[in-house]
Amino acid sequence: MMIIAPILVGLTYVVLMSLIHEPHRRRFNAIMVAGAGAAYLSGGGLGIWELVFTAVMAYVAYRGLESWTFIGVAWLLHTAWDVVHHLKGAPIIPFLGDSSFGCAICDPIIAVWCFAGGRSPGAWSLGRSMRTYVL
Repeated sequence: MMIIAPILVGLTYVVLMSLIHEPHRRRFNAIMVAGAGAAYLSGGGLGIWELVFTAVMAYVAYRGLESWTFIGVAWLLHTAWDVVHHLKGAPIIPFLGDSSFGCAICDPIIAVWCFAGGRSPGAWSLGRSMRTYVL
């Protein structure tokens, strides 16, 4: 369940975000990943590096306002930060010891969707072409 639940969360995120129409979907996701970048600020335990990471994520998320690729990169950066926090024993949700581990599984699913242009699952199955935003 430690692996299946985060996968389901990632897939649910993709489906729910797909309900938002473009270009609002891309911009909303840029805001979401910026927030994820600040998730460890109040107790991540890495001192000044928490601020540095938040600044990097803010920049990448800002670039994501116009680029799905940057949003995908930001989710992968957050994945790496989740792994660091899991190994350090400073989880994203303090009372759930494996929450950073779960987040590290969930985030790459979202990143793959972003690298695919953040298209709705209906667009994939119907074979409709959607405009993809890249660098």
